[in-house]
Amino acid sequence: MIKHVIFDFGQVMVRFDPAYMVGRYVSDVADATLLETVVFDRLYWDRLDAGIITDEETLAACRARLPERLWAVAAEIYYNWIYHIPEIEGMGEIVADLRARGVRVILLSNISKYFASHAAEIPSLSLFERCFFSAVCGKCKPDTSFFADVCAESGMDPAETLFVDDNAGNLAGAAACGITGYLFDGDALRLRAYLEALQLL
Repeated sequence: MIKHVIFDFGQVMVRFDPAYMVGRYVSDVADATLLETVVFDRLYWDRLDAGIITDEETLAACRARLPERLWAVAAEIYYNWIYHIPEIEGMGEIVADLRARGVRVILLSNISKYFASHAAEIPSLSLFERCFFSAVCGKCKPDTSFFADVCAESGMDPAETLFVDDNAGNLAGAAACGITGYLFDGDALRLRAYLEALQLL
C-alpha cells in the first residue's frame, strides 16, 4: 500500500525550458541559440547537479565559448533562470491535496547548489514536507543509494513509496530500491486519476 509520494521537480512540478529562459533576455535568434547551447550545456549542468563544479567555474567555461559582448547576459541568464520556470498546471494542487489527506510528500531533484540556496524563493517548493537536492546530498538520480538515503532520512518504507519522474532511467534507479514508479508525461489530470486509483486522493 502506497503511503508516501516523492516528486521530481523539473518537467514534473515545473517546465524547465532553456529556450524560454534565454528568450526572456535575448531577442536576436542567433545569439539566443548560442546562449542556450552554451549556458545550458549538460557538460556543465550534470556536474552542477553533482556538486562538483562551482557557479564561477561554469561561467568561466561559458565565457570561453562566447563572444565577450554576450558575457554579461550569459551571467544574467545563469543567475536568474530559477525565476523563469513556469509551474505545470495542476501539479501544485495535487501536492497540496495529498498533504491534506495526510500523505507524506517529498521532493527529490538533480539540481545545483545555487538552486538549493535559493529554494525558499521558489513558491512551489513550500508545498513539500522536505526537499532533497543532489548537489547538496552528493548523489544524483538514478543512483539507487540516493533513493535509499532519502527514504531512510525521511523514515519512509520504499515499499510504501511512489516516485513520480519524467525520466525512465530515474524510475529504474528507484525501482531497484523497492520504490514504485510513475512515468510523468506532463498530464496532471492523468496523474491525479492514478493517485485516486491508489486511494491517495
